[in-house]
Amino acid sequence: MPGRGSAAERVFAYGATAGLLCDRLFGDPRRGHPVAAFGRTAGAVERTLRRDHRGWGALHTVVCAGGAVGAAALAARGVRHRRAASVALTAAATWAVVGGTSLGREARAIGGALAAGDIERARERLPHLCGRDPQALDGQQIARAVVESVAENTSDAVVGALVWGAVAGVPGLVGFRAVNTLDAMVGHKSAVYRRFGWASARLDDVAGWPGARLTAVLAVLAGGDPRGAVRALRDDARHHPSPNAGPVEASFAGALGVRLGGTLTYGGRVEHRPVLNGEGRPVEVADIERAVRLSRRVSALALAACVAARFGCGALRRTASGKGRG
Repeated sequence: MPGRGSAAERVFAYGATAGLLCDRLFGDPRRGHPVAAFGRTAGAVERTLRRDHRGWGALHTVVCAGGAVGAAALAARGVRHRRAASVALTAAATWAVVGGTSLGREARAIGGALAAGDIERARERLPHLCGRDPQALDGQQIARAVVESVAENTSDAVVGALVWGAVAGVPGLVGFRAVNTLDAMVGHKSAVYRRFGWASARLDDVAGWPGARLTAVLAVLAGGDPRGAVRALRDDARHHPSPNAGPVEASFAGALGVRLGGTLTYGGRVEHRPVLNGEGRPVEVADIERAVRLSRRVSALALAACVAARFGCGALRRTASGKGRG
């Protein structure tokens, strides 16, 4: 951990580290989870505002995400002159918005069911991890869905939040999770949300862009096959329909040496997605554990990268400020 820097940089470094450790040790808060409370509030706002119109959807996004960021900014401002309280608030916010441990637990639970031959239990648990139609999947397809979800959610549930925390502190952490949650609630392409959820989906694409690229790069560095990960990232990521899931899933596929993508079913809608890392082998149940371990390594590296970037940018600002005064 860097020893120098401004108070704000040290607050983020200590708070984000403590928050990620809390997630690693305890997982998500079991009661009164702030993200769940935000989801209930966003649902209530949706019931008031929902119309089959992009403008009303944009208003819903501004009210919900803007309200969350505003509340976080007020909380951070209220403790800005108290170092310990600022670190504690950053730690609490980090713990609340990241979900790496719960992601790993769900993935391993499904992997355990598949390893035991209990495909029905695996199908029952899959909706806790992703929105696929589990009844249409066999064991190998479930394993592939889990690996893809671990890859994508490493960015969405951990790295993206850390990136925005490094950029904007507690409001950045909270804002990223709010946008990501809104996308999960209304950003999908169903008949009900095609227009109303458009703004949330587009904002989530923008907010997730830097975290997805960092996740992809770190998967190359932390995986077992850097060359394969680079090749899959270079050749296949752009073919994925999601601008952010593509790089992440492609890099994980190459790093693990497996083949991802292909046909899947969401909400009764069949999608034929491009194959990622076509030179890899089909996903096996054991690859779920390998994906979880890769996700944890990527998360730890992301924390180090975000802390280093925060200190580095602060040092550059202070240098530029000193030259300006001189």
